[in-house]
Amino acid sequence: MKKINISISGCMGRMGQQLIKSSKGNKNFKLISLTENRIINRKISGIIPSTNNIEAFEKANVIIDFTIPKCTIEILKIASKLKKRVVIGTTGFSKKDEVLIKKFARKIPILKAGNMSLGVNLLIYLTEITSKSLGKNFLSKIYEVHHKHKIDYPSGTALMLSKGIADGQNKNVHNLMGRKYLNKKSFPYSKKINFNSIRKGEVIGEHEVKFSNGKEIVTLNHESFDRALYSEGALTAAAWLMSKKAGLYSMRDLLNFK
Repeated sequence: MKKINISISGCMGRMGQQLIKSSKGNKNFKLISLTENRIINRKISGIIPSTNNIEAFEKANVIIDFTIPKCTIEILKIASKLKKRVVIGTTGFSKKDEVLIKKFARKIPILKAGNMSLGVNLLIYLTEITSKSLGKNFLSKIYEVHHKHKIDYPSGTALMLSKGIADGQNKNVHNLMGRKYLNKKSFPYSKKINFNSIRKGEVIGEHEVKFSNGKEIVTLNHESFDRALYSEGALTAAAWLMSKKAGLYSMRDLLNFK
């Protein structure tokens, strides 16, 4: 099997470092370039990182991006010109950003996921099924915990879970978005979906969805213990994207959840 050439953007970040480690240990991939939003005058895994540019990405089959929204859009502009596939693990996009990503996906294959974990994507699928099964008599809320360095909240995964709730009820998720709490000990249910985000220590990731009708509570949850599960998921996405035409894909497409 011919190796897949990958470029990792955001190479100095937590996920960037984990992706480098996972890719170096996977015989199906060849790491050919690294990029960062600042100049780094030293080699990392034998490669001197550069800023995002055509030269950095021209030999890549797939660009894997775990950065910030502004950087992701910059990468997509270059990838679109070069006709390169992109795996996006970045979160915190605005509605305007989402529109731009869909526009780029008309030209190149893009897989975008707020979470690359198999278990988390199963949780999202189960959330949708549960929401559909329990119906409108149950209220729901979402709780998530991440390390103290994570800036955006709610997490991309929490937002994906809220969409699962909305999809289960055939509703627009934007119409169901409730209050967004940060570091609260407790938070209420409401007719909309409320969120509580905890930022502490070095927690990799915990997500919990609760459904209640006042008489009983149904809880779905997932805990992450190793950041490698996200990088391995991103590499799986990169390999899967190799055979795809232009379009915007998700982990749900990869996992073939109906």
